[in-house]
Amino acid sequence: MQLRYNYRVYPTSGQRMALARAFGCARVVYNDGLRARQEAHAAGLPYIRDTDLQKQVLTAAKRTEDRAWLAEVSSVVLVQSLRDLHTAYRNFFSSVTGKRKGPKIAPPRFRSKRDSRQSIRLTVNGFRLRDNGRLYVAKIGNLEVRWSRPLPATPTSVTVTKDAADRYWASFVVETAPHITADLDFGGDLDAETGIDLGLTHFAVLSDGKKIDAPKFLRQAERKLKRMQQALSRCAKGSNNRAKARRKVARQHARVADRRRDWHHKESTRLVRDNQALYVEDLAVSGLARTNLAKSVHDAGWSQFLMMLEYKAVKNGRYFGRIGRFEPTSQICSACGIKDGPKPLSIRHWTCERCRTTHDRDVNAARNILAAGRADRLNASQSAGKTGPVPAQRVEAGTHRDGQTTVVGISAR
Repeated sequence: MQLRYNYRVYPTSGQRMALARAFGCARVVYNDGLRARQEAHAAGLPYIRDTDLQKQVLTAAKRTEDRAWLAEVSSVVLVQSLRDLHTAYRNFFSSVTGKRKGPKIAPPRFRSKRDSRQSIRLTVNGFRLRDNGRLYVAKIGNLEVRWSRPLPATPTSVTVTKDAADRYWASFVVETAPHITADLDFGGDLDAETGIDLGLTHFAVLSDGKKIDAPKFLRQAERKLKRMQQALSRCAKGSNNRAKARRKVARQHARVADRRRDWHHKESTRLVRDNQALYVEDLAVSGLARTNLAKSVHDAGWSQFLMMLEYKAVKNGRYFGRIGRFEPTSQICSACGIKDGPKPLSIRHWTCERCRTTHDRDVNAARNILAAGRADRLNASQSAGKTGPVPAQRVEAGTHRDGQTTVVGISAR
């Protein structure tokens, strides 16, 4: 499996200028390649192959006066920028033809120098880890890295990123087996399993009745953010004061996101450590984010939390399962199994008409999630047994069948 480890980087003033130059060159090459393909399509010409496009916007462009400054940046950065364009086009074509599942993907768009996030990616030919802990990046220099944890294996690539708060990060991709990166000792019963019902009043309700309150980090910082954004709106556009105010707002948003991510890591680690199997509901987060609950849904960060649960379960040999989002977990009595019909959200407790059991709405849903997850897991294992030995997958865990590798993210905690 592939894992991503993220670390804070502290470049010097000269290295920041070199990184800004690299960000700009990577953006220009990406836009030049996109423009060339769009013009070829408008003229009715065939699709430009990847190798021909690289010769056109890199090799030939460096010989011209307008693009001679591309030679000041490592060629690895420019080639990887074009690879990003190739990937964007392949994802778009796969989405149009139906080969790629999920929501439809729009065609590639031009990158702007005013984007809040700028990044470059380098393969093993463009970076090296020094013995003194520094990260050498071609034509950038030795960057100071805050190593919060050691890398489990030699990285295959690194992405250097600058975020909206003017912070720099180095994100390494390493490829290793799950048992090598396991870092949690099991701390619960051997048969411990739990169903998790996510919500807004309580962030998560477990099938054993335990409720985890929602921290609501954005709501806590809302008043301070409001004052900062008002001060930003009063600054003249293009002024230095506006740039300073924008950085203050970005740093406050980054602080909120960091607190939320840290809390997600702690809670997901505890759940994975104490349970052998975890079952959750496959929520339609993107749909809920378009309702009047959008701010609370984004503040909860369900998708990030479930992603952490999933990759930590894979790392540490736990089972992680998702049940269908249309499973009527709030309508079924977890004691007798009767379906009692839909109920408005205002009803938090209800009594079963058959067995007269009084249920907490969220606890009952968590118990139904646990039962449905166990049933799906049992059915899958029985189906595998009926068909005989199941051959090993052609790809490692975390890789799609079409060969596109999913990189799991790990923060620098």
